[in-house]
This record gives sequence, C-alpha cells and structure tokens, in this order.
Amino acid sequence: MFQKKQGFPEESELLLCTVTKVYPHSVFVNIDEYDRSGMIHISEIAPGRIRNIGEYVKEGKKIVCKVLKVDLERGHIDLSLRRVGEGQRRQKMDEIKQEQKVEKIIEMAAKNLKCTPIELYDKLAPAVLKKYPSMHACFEDFISNEGALNDAGLDPKAYKELTELIRQRIKPQRVIIRGDLTLRTYAVDGIDQIKHALTTAEKLVPNTSIMYKGGGKYQITVTDENFKDAEKKIKTVSDSVIVQMKKTGAEVSFVKHEGKVAEI
Repeated sequence: MFQKKQGFPEESELLLCTVTKVYPHSVFVNIDEYDRSGMIHISEIAPGRIRNIGEYVKEGKKIVCKVLKVDLERGHIDLSLRRVGEGQRRQKMDEIKQEQKVEKIIEMAAKNLKCTPIELYDKLAPAVLKKYPSMHACFEDFISNEGALNDAGLDPKAYKELTELIRQRIKPQRVIIRGDLTLRTYAVDGIDQIKHALTTAEKLVPNTSIMYKGGGKYQITVTDENFKDAEKKIKTVSDSVIVQMKKTGAEVSFVKHEGKVAEI
C-alpha cells in the first residue's frame, strides 16, 4: 500500500490483517492498512469451542477481521475473525486485489516516466480521491468515461502513459453467485405452479436466470457489480420462490454456493 491510513480504525470496520503471534488463548495481528497491532481473543476466532487455535490461524496468514473495540488511551484494538461473514470477506479481498492492481499500474507508469510510484500516486490522489471512493473506481470509470482523469493534474506524457496502462490492465468485473433450489410437489398442477413461481421470481431482479438441472433442482444465477448486492438479489429471488411454493404445500429447500468474480 502506497499510503497507510492515519489514526485508528472505526468500530465495525473490516480490515486486512497479518497474523504475527499465536498464543493458546489469543492471536496478535498487524493491521496492514493502519500498520498497528491488534488482538483477537480466542472467543472471537470461530463459533463454538476451540481446542487448538492453531487449526484456524497461523503466523504470516492474511485474514479479514472486524473491529470490535478501540481504546485510544492505551492504543489497544480488539478484533474479531468469527464475525466476518463469507460475503464480507470476499468483498474485502476483492477490494485489496483491486488496490494491488492499481499499485502495479502506477509502478509501471512511474518506471517509464522516470519517477517514483509514490510521486505519481501523490500527484493523482488529491484530485481522484476527491471525486471517487478509491483509485480503482476512478480507473474503472475511465474505461467508459475518458474524462475521469481530466482533473488529475497530469502532463500529456504522464497522462498518455498512465491511461494506456489502464486500458490494458483494467477490465470491467461482475460478481456471479449461484444457488440450487430443490422443489417437490405432488399437486395435479404442480408443474404449472413451479413454472409460475420461477417466472415471477426471475422477473423481480435484473441479470437473473433460473435453469432446470434435473431431479427437481433448479439453479439460480445472479450477477452484479459487487458481492453485497449480488447476495441481496439471490436472496430476493430464492425467497420469492420459497414463499410461493410453500403456499401450495410443496417441499422447498435452497443452498447458496460461493460466489466468484469474473471479468467481462
């Protein structure tokens, strides 16, 4: 990371951490984004009873943690690993990967411009981060809106070098999440009931498809720009089918699979 965050993190903030020490009842980490130490009590490692803390974390491992409490006077930061959902973890790791891609682009551009990456980053940051939540958001916007970097204060040579690298290395991404619905009905018009429930649910959310897999199983696929919205979409679709089919007396179950990021 070119620039560490200043001060202390906020409670409930999700952070990328590196495990530095593992003890029988606690784990110490370095909070990468702030370059500060934090502690995870054994009760916040995972749900249930933990016999061997080493089965969950090891020194050097990168983990995503949630801030529980910050003691400004003592400089203590209490963290939790178990309170980070899978969707939240994936979203955070995706953000980190985006940041790493941005840094690689800046490093390559700086090398060709005969300056340091920090010098180029510091030239870009004030104007870009005033308009965008992250440098990656700006670079991604540039792909469809070349005016995104007009106010970045770059000279023509630097602008050409940077934008050529952005076009080469930044590709629009979509999050894909799938889940399986199992439907069993013994009604005379059961097939029509299923067809109506699936068609109705599919129309609720854009970029959604439902495909029959056989054996009473139907696969729901949703796509979006981020995991959070994709998770909401697949819940909306699956809940709609479940509610409709249970009213008819059908047996219904749903299993959501792990999502993935795909470049368009």
